[in-house]
Amino acid sequence: MCTFCSILREDLGAEIVFEDGATAAFLDHRPLFPGHCLLVPRTHLATLAELSPELVGSLFANAQMLAGCVERAVGAQGTFIALNDKVSQSVPHLHVHIVPRRRKDGLRGFFWPRNGYADDGEPARVAAAVRAEVANAGDGSR
Repeated sequence: MCTFCSILREDLGAEIVFEDGATAAFLDHRPLFPGHCLLVPRTHLATLAELSPELVGSLFANAQMLAGCVERAVGAQGTFIALNDKVSQSVPHLHVHIVPRRRKDGLRGFFWPRNGYADDGEPARVAAAVRAEVANAGDGSR
């Protein structure tokens, strides 16, 4: 059973920050930094090669939109966008990492420590801030 499909079916809880007909995004439960989101296609696809040309545009347009939203929501200086394809893909469902970044944040190369949330309420607060930015992006404010 795919963890991300379970989240999309709402069988497994997650802080959803964005949804449309083609994709959904939720906070990573083991974030590099608070605000780290995963954007997934609603259709179960394991690899980028399986993504139809029709979905490429919406997946990456949504990644672009979320990058700005996450950055603003958590006061980051930028974002890191990543997609592991097969190797290092802990869940075999295509997903785009949207990670907020700050100068001297400790990330070096591709070996990163995971930094959790400060308390049990922080994921909900961060998710609410990202959702607010997503709502604002819909009005052309990105």
